[in-house]
Order: sequence, then C-alpha cells, then structure tokens
Amino acid sequence: MTKVDIFSGFLGAGKTTLIKKLIEEAYQNEKVVLIENEFGEIGIDGGFLKDAGIEINEMTSGCICCSLVGDFGKALEKVLAEFAPDRILIEPSGVGKLSDVITAVTNLHNEALCLNAAVAVVDAKKAKMYMQNFGEFYNNQIEHAAAVILSHTAGLAQKKLDDCVALVRKYNEKAPVVTTDWEELTGQQLLETIEQKNTLAAQLATLEKEAHEHHDHGHHHHDEDCGCHDHAHEHEHHDHHHHDEDCDCGCHEHEHHHDHHHHHADEVFQSFGLETSHKFTKEQIEEALSALTNFAMYGQVLRAKGIVEGEDGKWLHFDYVPGEPDVRYGTAAVTGMLCVIGAGIEEDSIKELFGL
Repeated sequence: MTKVDIFSGFLGAGKTTLIKKLIEEAYQNEKVVLIENEFGEIGIDGGFLKDAGIEINEMTSGCICCSLVGDFGKALEKVLAEFAPDRILIEPSGVGKLSDVITAVTNLHNEALCLNAAVAVVDAKKAKMYMQNFGEFYNNQIEHAAAVILSHTAGLAQKKLDDCVALVRKYNEKAPVVTTDWEELTGQQLLETIEQKNTLAAQLATLEKEAHEHHDHGHHHHDEDCGCHDHAHEHEHHDHHHHDEDCDCGCHEHEHHHDHHHHHADEVFQSFGLETSHKFTKEQIEEALSALTNFAMYGQVLRAKGIVEGEDGKWLHFDYVPGEPDVRYGTAAVTGMLCVIGAGIEEDSIKELFGL
C-alpha cells in the first residue's frame, strides 16, 4: 500500500521547504516520490529538490482541475508501476484547489493507494490579504485540509498569530493547526500531526456528501469526457460566474448553488517563464525583486523564483513573495531560469526590470 500525502498551500507559503524538512527528518527510511503540479511555464522547484535525491515528475497545466484528474491520474499510475514507492508526495500548484486534488486521488479507486494526509500550508503573515483577494482558491485549501501548518510564525506578534488562527478557524474548525516555528519541531512531530486520521476522514465524508448533493439535485451538469469531477462546495459569496462554453479544456462548470461560482486558476492567475544566459549581480536581483511591490507598474506579482548565473561565476537562487525578496547562492543549472506568477502581471515591464 502506497501512502499519498498532499501538501497544498498558496504561492510562496513554504510547501517546498516543508517537504524538504520532512524528507530529511521523517521519511528517511522510505522510498518517496514527489509529484509536482506546476502552474507556469517553467518548473523551478525541481532544481531545489533534486539535491534531496527525489524523483521529480513535473507537469505544467493551464486548467488545473482537468490536468489534475487527466494527466495527474496517469502520473500516479505511472509512478506506482515504475517505482512502487512507500509514499507519494503531491505538491499541487499554489493556485490549485485542495478539493480538486483530493477528489482526483479518490476517484482513481486504486486499492494500492491510501490517501494519508491533506495539508494546507498557510503563511501567517499573508493569510488575511490572500483571503480577501483570492478567497475562492485560498479558502478552499484551508477548508479541505486535515491539518493546517502555519509558516513564517517566527518573531510574529502574538496578536497577529491569534488573528491568523481565528481566520483559519473560520473556514476549518477541526483540523489541528501548527503554530510553532518549524525550526523548533522535528520532522517526526510534524508527520504525527499531519497523519491524524479523524479530520481526514471528515473531509472525505464532506466531499462525498457534496458530490452526491450535486448529482441528486441535478445542479452539476458536467462533460463526463473531461474526467474532471470537481465537487468542491465553495463558501465564498461572489457574483455568479458564467463559465465560457468554449473553454477548450473540455471542462464545463455550471455550478448553481446559491450564486457561488467556480473559476479555474488560469482565469484569475497568469504566469510566464523564460530561460536566460544573462549574468546578474546579487544586488541587481535584490533591487528588481524589491521593485515588484509596485503593483501599478508590474501587476500583482504573487511569486517570482529563479536560478540565474552570477557575474562572479556563482549561481543565484531567488524566491519572492510580496515584500519579501530572498536571494542566496546555490547549485548551478543547465541554463538560467525565471518564473513569475500573479494576477494582471505586466510581462514586458517585468522583463525590462530584469534587463531581459
């Protein structure tokens, strides 16, 4: 039996960091395979994780839910056949809905797979902002998590931490919430928390109940060939969204429950990735990342990451979430790579900012 652990989390929440910690401290004696579902044209996290000796099966996708259930199901079957791992770690796109991923795994009805954990990683400093701006995606990850792990809690004022926990509890009353800084916890402690089964069973029961309700009331008219069975019940109230009938992903969403709507990630978020042999100084990258806080000029950049060659011959790895640039030295890549994800992003202006 292969355990399946799902690690969801909005862009830049720290999913990759958490997975690396667990690989190093809790999964050492197991055969582990990681499946990433990248939103964007270049998957860069693979470069960070290859150092840990993990098999990477990267997929890029436009329509998140269709790619997850179509390509994703095949990817799971392939991983099982080729590697027969003890555990499969799934790191969905930062803008994917956790309910889609859980449904994708359970809909395979594969007895060799056991859904073992469904985690939401939540940036304690940014939860309020993301809930307000991207609640449809953000809150879904919290609602359907069997465990919530807060990131960036080190040095956070107690009131801000309490406020964040209260926001999480608004959408998920039962899941254990980890508030302690990860550095103070062992991978084993974190694993014991995410493997608690009571909340996972409750989430699965909720998803199954919602699926039946949609079918029983005829509210979910679906193109069966698309393989996309997304039965997430959104609790965000928005204007009713009319999905484009000509959506070429083949997934026709017509949800009519209480004027809730269902957007695909590619309707709300954009990304671009590029390869570059351009050489940079650490200061150039830091200045460019700091400038990205100017949403009026560059759009709402939610995540930027890359691996580029430095002028001194060392390679620079960089990560950015709003207001927090992180540039460090790391291993070389075959060629330089840059990926930017956000809402309403100005691609040409960003390229110019990086001198590309």
